[in-house]
Amino acid sequence: MRMRPTLSWTPTEELPPSTTDLQSVADALAAGGALVLSGAGISTESGIPDYRGEGGSLSRHTPMLYQDFTGSARARRRYWARSHLGWRAFGRARPNAGHRATAAFGRHGLLSGVITQNVDGLQQAAGSEGVVELHGSLERVVCLGCGVLTSRNEVARRLEEANPDFAPVAAGINPDGDADLSDGQVGDFQVVPCAHCGGILKPDVVFFGEAVSPHRVEQCRELVRAADSLLVLGSSLTVMSGLRFVRQAAEAGKPVLIINRDVTRGDRHAAARIELELGPALTAVADRLGIPVDKAALPHRPTG
Repeated sequence: MRMRPTLSWTPTEELPPSTTDLQSVADALAAGGALVLSGAGISTESGIPDYRGEGGSLSRHTPMLYQDFTGSARARRRYWARSHLGWRAFGRARPNAGHRATAAFGRHGLLSGVITQNVDGLQQAAGSEGVVELHGSLERVVCLGCGVLTSRNEVARRLEEANPDFAPVAAGINPDGDADLSDGQVGDFQVVPCAHCGGILKPDVVFFGEAVSPHRVEQCRELVRAADSLLVLGSSLTVMSGLRFVRQAAEAGKPVLIINRDVTRGDRHAAARIELELGPALTAVADRLGIPVDKAALPHRPTG
C-alpha cells in the first residue's frame, strides 16, 4: 500500500445517521476484548491539529513525500528545519482526557490492544501499554544507510549544536510534527548525518508515499482477528492505512464503533458513529462503567 496525501473524501452513497448515544460503546467495553484504533482526532485536545477535520492541517500544508525526502538534499533541509522546530512543540504536548480514558480502559482489562495511527507518543505517555504504532514514532530517528535507530532527543541535541541561532516563529504545528515555516525562515539550516555511517537520517515514521511494513500490517490484522469489537477514536479513515482494519472487522462480523466529529469513510461498515468530542465522550463512558480516570496532566517526554 502506498500512502498519498488525500485532502478529502466525498461519500458516494447515503451514510447512516450519526448518534450521540454512548451506550453501544459502553456495552462493547464492558464486554471486554475491544481493540482501539486511534487517529489524529484523539490528539486535537492536546493542541495538535488533525489532518482533515475542521481547520485540519491538510488545508494549508502538504506533508513531505518519501520520494522527495530521499531524492533531494534541499527537501531534507526544509523538512528537518520544520520538524526540528515542531519537535519542541510536540515535547510540550500532554495527554488529554481521551488518552487518559483509553489508558484506564486498558488498565481495567477491557481492551485487547491499541493501534495508533499517530506519531506523537501521547497514547503511551497516558499509560497505554503495548501500543502498536502503525505509522512509527517521532521519538526515534532511523538511518537510511545503516539502519541504526537513534533517540530523537539525541538528534535534536546535535541539530541545536549545528544551528545555535535557529529560532524562527512558526505559523502553526502539524500532526506529523512539521512546523509551518517559509523558505526564508528555513534559510541555510544545517542537517546532521548519521553519527555511525554518515548516512541520511529520517524520523522513524511512515511518510506519505512510503509503505507501512508488511510485518506491522500483519501484526495489526492479528489484533483485529483476536478482538471482539473495534473502537475507532478520532480517525476519518480516509486512507486505506486504517480503513482496511475496519473492513476486516466488519467482514468478520465484529461490531465497529466510531467516535468522530465528522463523517468517516468507515461509517457504512460501523454499527454506530458517535458524533461527540472524544475527551468528554470517553470520560462519560468511563464514569458510566465506574472506572476512574486520572485527571492530572501526565508527564510527556523530555526534549532537552
